Amino acid sequence: MKRIYIDQDLCEACKNCVLACMANKSDAEIANLDFSDVSNQSANAITQPDNYEDNAPLFCRHCDEPDCVEACMSGALTKDEETGIVSIDEDKCAGCWMCVMSCPYGLAFKDKKRNVAFKCDLCQDQEKPSCIEQCPTGAIKLIEVEDKKVVG
Repeated sequence: MKRIYIDQDLCEACKNCVLACMANKSDAEIANLDFSDVSNQSANAITQPDNYEDNAPLFCRHCDEPDCVEACMSGALTKDEETGIVSIDEDKCAGCWMCVMSCPYGLAFKDKKRNVAFKCDLCQDQEKPSCIEQCPTGAIKLIEVEDKKVVG
């Protein structure tokens, strides 16, 4: 199974990963993102504590036993047992936000325009996640995880 790994020593909180995710979700180029469009949202985040020394990149953990999947009443959220990826079928999403409320990491979101939930799916339709491709420092990597348990 592959998971995103962040080397916090290399992360400069430039937010390229956030912009790359937004562009990927909207099928736009980063330079052409419309920041006034509420549908341009990212499925990841960079938090910056008050001291700005320790950047905290946040990405979906694709948990071994995901609370979001357990909480999803419509069956829109599923975990692929082979890849370990937790994904959302937007056609099944009822917009109840149980996944948003149950994610212990705060990494399931409301799509503000379409009234469905969304989260990181590791850019399943691409060879490499957009956040990794756009990270200028190489802080974000896709690593193979032997054990299904991802420590967060």
